[in-house]
Amino acid sequence: MKPLALKGRTLTIAAVVVPLLLLFAYVAVRSGPLAPVAVTAATVEARSLAPELFGVGTVESRYTYRIGPTAAGRVRRLLVDVGDRVTAGQVMGEMDPVDLDDRVRAQEAALNRSTAQQREAEVRHAYAQAEVSRYEQLLAARSTSGEILAARAQALQVAAAALSVAREDVARAGADRDMLLAQRKNLRLVSPVDGVVAARDVDPGTTVVAGQTVVEVVDPRSLWVHVRFDQGASQGLRSGLASQVVLRSRSREPLAGSVLRVELQADAVTEEMLAKVVFSVSPDPLPSIGELAEVTVSLAALASGPVVPNAAVQRADGATGVWQLVDGDLRFTPVTLGVTDLEGRVQVLSGLNVGDRIVVYSARSLRSGSRIDIVERIPGVAP
Repeated sequence: MKPLALKGRTLTIAAVVVPLLLLFAYVAVRSGPLAPVAVTAATVEARSLAPELFGVGTVESRYTYRIGPTAAGRVRRLLVDVGDRVTAGQVMGEMDPVDLDDRVRAQEAALNRSTAQQREAEVRHAYAQAEVSRYEQLLAARSTSGEILAARAQALQVAAAALSVAREDVARAGADRDMLLAQRKNLRLVSPVDGVVAARDVDPGTTVVAGQTVVEVVDPRSLWVHVRFDQGASQGLRSGLASQVVLRSRSREPLAGSVLRVELQADAVTEEMLAKVVFSVSPDPLPSIGELAEVTVSLAALASGPVVPNAAVQRADGATGVWQLVDGDLRFTPVTLGVTDLEGRVQVLSGLNVGDRIVVYSARSLRSGSRIDIVERIPGVAP
């Protein structure tokens, strides 16, 4: 082969390969593994955080009254149903008295008989007493003997004893009558408070045992939310803090409330704190017992200090910190963090100063010495 032809072929190959190599190098540097990492940056600001604590719970009634009979029997009638409002003292139903009314009438007759016997004994006692007084006067006038006066005195003692027995019979008959009337009264199912019927467990004609619940009444003013909060974020949770309650059935109607108390015993399994949150104004209409609710508690505001977005916090070499921009270079700075609010901002206790520039989002994982390209927004990442 002639040297001239070989030289021409080499120049042709070089003319094709060299641009390809240059193009490959450009692609590798601009969009390949050697390309700078796209990042978004932010400046550390000084803010006074108003942290909030989020929890989930269920609507419960603080006071629930389960009304039922004091003795076994059959439900005769029920006058209320679920959702009905009742007042204190209102009769909601009645148990079948069976023969109790007849027993009350029989006891009334026994009481009347005992009362009549008592009146008869009182008359006899009064007569015997008058006889003793008369014979005492006759004895003083020497118109009778002492033996006759003693007989009249003995008759007075007998009459007094008969009167005492008659009075005891009346008291016993009256007590028995009152007992039967109390039993008759207990057959009525009466609401102890102004409330709402939450459940009606049986229907008329059902036989129930003593103490079994027939009607359940709740006090609408005692509704609260039993809430669970993450223990790790519950610092500062205490009674009296303002809250917002969002019921599952009314997701667009937040209701005002406050923390009534924080339970002393936490849930060791789920690592949650338990608290009771009450409504500032009783909801209308009333929510269902057991309804799911989301609760946001406003904690005490913190003093102004450095604050960074929660997304900027990273873990590197077992330490928690942020990627800081120092004179155009990338450096991992360990930080000590404080409270986080629900808007994604976290308090920095140490490690950063107000005005420092940090990386918030990055297209790829960063490391010391990584080339970066600061952009306004990374596609596919929330701003």
